[in-house]
Amino acid sequence: MKKVVNVTLGSSSKDYEFKTKFLDHEFTVMRMGADQDDGKAWEMLRRQQAKADAVALGMVRDHYNVGSRRYIQKHTKNMMNVVTRVPVTSGAMLRHKLQVRAIRYVQKELGNYFNNNLVLFLSGMLNYEMAQAMTDYTQNIKYADALLQNVAPKLLTSLAQLEAYALSNHLLLNSRPANILQHMLHKTQSKSKVKKISNAMKNSHVIVGTYPDLEKFGNVKNMEGKTVITSSIDDVREAFFKECKVNLVVDVSPMLFDRSVGISTIEAMILAAIDTTSEELSGEDMDEILDEIEAKPRMLHPTGKFRNIRRFAFVVHPLSQESIKMGLPIPEATPQIVMDQVEKAAAHMPPIIYTKMENIISPTGSEAEGWLLSVGGTPKEMLSHSPEFTYRRLLAAGKKAEKMGAQVMGLGAFTKVVGDAGVTVARRASIPITTGNSYSASGALWAASDAVRRMGMVKVTKAGRVKGKTMVIGASGAIGSVSSRLLAMACEEVYVAGRTMKKLEALRDSILEETPEAKVVATIDYEQFLGDMDMIVTSTSGAGKKILDITKVKPGCVITDVARPLDLPPEEVAKRNDVLVIESGEIELPSEVKMKPIGLAPNVIYACLAETVVLALDGRFEVFTIGRDTEWEKVKEIYKLGLKHGMKLASISGVNGVYSEEDIAEIVKNAKKALKTWKP
Repeated sequence: MKKVVNVTLGSSSKDYEFKTKFLDHEFTVMRMGADQDDGKAWEMLRRQQAKADAVALGMVRDHYNVGSRRYIQKHTKNMMNVVTRVPVTSGAMLRHKLQVRAIRYVQKELGNYFNNNLVLFLSGMLNYEMAQAMTDYTQNIKYADALLQNVAPKLLTSLAQLEAYALSNHLLLNSRPANILQHMLHKTQSKSKVKKISNAMKNSHVIVGTYPDLEKFGNVKNMEGKTVITSSIDDVREAFFKECKVNLVVDVSPMLFDRSVGISTIEAMILAAIDTTSEELSGEDMDEILDEIEAKPRMLHPTGKFRNIRRFAFVVHPLSQESIKMGLPIPEATPQIVMDQVEKAAAHMPPIIYTKMENIISPTGSEAEGWLLSVGGTPKEMLSHSPEFTYRRLLAAGKKAEKMGAQVMGLGAFTKVVGDAGVTVARRASIPITTGNSYSASGALWAASDAVRRMGMVKVTKAGRVKGKTMVIGASGAIGSVSSRLLAMACEEVYVAGRTMKKLEALRDSILEETPEAKVVATIDYEQFLGDMDMIVTSTSGAGKKILDITKVKPGCVITDVARPLDLPPEEVAKRNDVLVIESGEIELPSEVKMKPIGLAPNVIYACLAETVVLALDGRFEVFTIGRDTEWEKVKEIYKLGLKHGMKLASISGVNGVYSEEDIAEIVKNAKKALKTWKP
């Protein structure tokens, strides 16, 4: 039987001894606390090495690497030199391996969990490898080393700063007596330092530190809802995190036995099992052993309920001078000449937070929160400048969103059609961008189905098949082709219209293979059939060209405009009060959300904003919809993701806003009257 002794500077009241099997060997494991007495620890090390196969040294600082340099802790080295007969370790190699593996594991298991999180390392130097791993997912990392060690009054904000600090201060720190170094963070702190550390913890999403450090500065005010990464959590420590209402504790120490043991003890057991020393054990060998024993971090939920909160930002802007007045303290009677200047000046303003959206809870249990960021330019001002002018404002909004911890950002209203419709912004921004056009298209088709049913102008069979004629203009395009396939399954007769007959005929033949009972007509001369249509979907890339003559459309027809920019501008829609033209379907959120009004009913948001929310809820931090050609696969995907996260169709909207029941009833009334004299 092999024996491992853990000599620690910690309290002797927590000493233990137990037997276990590990790596095919029987072990006796003993902990001996020296109660912060160096002399007592040295004597224990000297005596116990004669009885042990390996010795673990606990509650001392590890040697560590920062950048390309290795820093040796003089006190730790001196204590380890006492043990000469058997392998001895402070657990440094294993600790660094477990820290990095913990970051990778949590990131994968919880779905991009650390993406653009605000992270605070209470000691970046001692956790350098973990900090390096964290930079793969976020650049919002700060290090408290210089502040805690009384060297500088500010936090370090990059690995480069941390490396420079480590190089310049190692000699000073290493020359201090070991017990002072060990407890430097826990001695009486100045009020200013404590306040700065406390604020840094409060403003972070993730806090990395040892338990003594966290206990010194942490409380419910600055740790509630946070993620804490630490090691060796026992019942007492878990109770502290519960009291502080910590959301998630990641314990990098795997629970390999019936009780929690320190990382130095586990490494000593590995050395004893394979009969080697820390110097002889390679990193590759350690990785193989960790895979063999299936070492995983523990994810603890002290409050009993884990909240997986993702964050987003969405860009809005004033649509007119009246919108500017609503957002700024400007008198209603301000002269027009003054408002013109205000409108010009507002376009140059930095992005501001209009409102924060909180408490968006999916039926899956995931949560989201985010900020609506306003840039000051009206559509008039955006069009009066080059696209680059608007790009710069959107990128400034993206930078602000990144610093707040947003993991994806959506472009709303006119910002998503300026220039190349988000392509340039997505390429330059440091967080993923989406325009929301996929869900806008999905919402519009969703709303069209709902509108046909509510209007009651077309008969529907018991099987749900619409007994009427439908047309898709731009049918050979990405969205148009699948719209045609869906309509062929749901409607009696479908006309696929566009500019190239060869493509339309190929689409028709393909639809008939899938749905043999459908009646499908391909046409490039589609205006002659407009007067017969009960439903029309426009899905073109006409970019301002006139797609159809609305005066030729049948009264009571439902037109769904999924093109962006729209195929039917407001002035065209205004020509017919007996036709329902749908621009989008608004989306009802799955929970009661806290936010300022945005001109819709409570808990209802625009579909383009809903796309950003759904991506956040699903942890899909990626460029999703950009450019002018919306992909049908993404339209389908975002629709399914929306249903997964509890999104519902709330209302249907046209170019002038939401249609009320009264609006729809009026259109039906006008349509029935017009049909009496209608001649296609």
